[in-house]
Order: sequence, then structure tokens, then C-alpha cells
Amino acid sequence: MSTQLDKKQKIKYRIRKKISGTAAKPRLSVYRSNAEIYAQLIDDNVGATLASAASTDKDIAAQKVTKTEKAKLVGEAIARKATELGLSICVFDRGGNLYHGRIKAVAEGARAGGLKF
Repeated sequence: MSTQLDKKQKIKYRIRKKISGTAAKPRLSVYRSNAEIYAQLIDDNVGATLASAASTDKDIAAQKVTKTEKAKLVGEAIARKATELGLSICVFDRGGNLYHGRIKAVAEGARAGGLKF
């Protein structure tokens, strides 16, 4: 009997088998908990996080908006940090979640901030 978490883990592995980040084109990994959302730019060749943003960051957490709007702010913040590093393209990793709601909001925020994927 497989649980919901087991199914999500299988989806996650299936996605990670196909995509990988490099220094020039990092992987934009998104993790969603019930209350918060986190995004990281990862270079898989070295195994290092290049930049990260989260809804727990002071400037984002201080705003009293919905979780979806916070997710969009996280996307814009990660895009801002990526452009500071001189990155303009990345590979999107939805982390086993469906591409809608807060995951989609992060992607739209990152695109609005100037990232291409």
C-alpha cells in the first residue's frame, strides 16, 4: 500500500531523473509546505545552492497578503538574486507538486522578474 507521500516521492524522482542544473543554467527548485514556500537556485554539478528565497524572509513575511501572493513575491525575489549573480535562464523543478496555485505563482513571479525557463 503506497501512501500519498510515497507517490509524491516517485514523481519527484521521475522529474529529477530528467532535469539537472549547471552553473550556467541552474535548477530552480521549489518546496511548498502547508504554510510557507521556498525556492533555491541549485548547481547540481557541484551540489551547491547559488541563491535562495523564502516566504519566511523578513521583507516578504512582513507583508499581509495571501499565500499565493507571497509565492509570487518569492519568485520575484529569487529572480532578483539570480540577475545579481548574472543568471538569466534556469530549469524549473516543481518538486513533485502539480503546476498550479502557489507553484505556478512562483514560476510567474520568477518570469516577471526576468528569469527564463
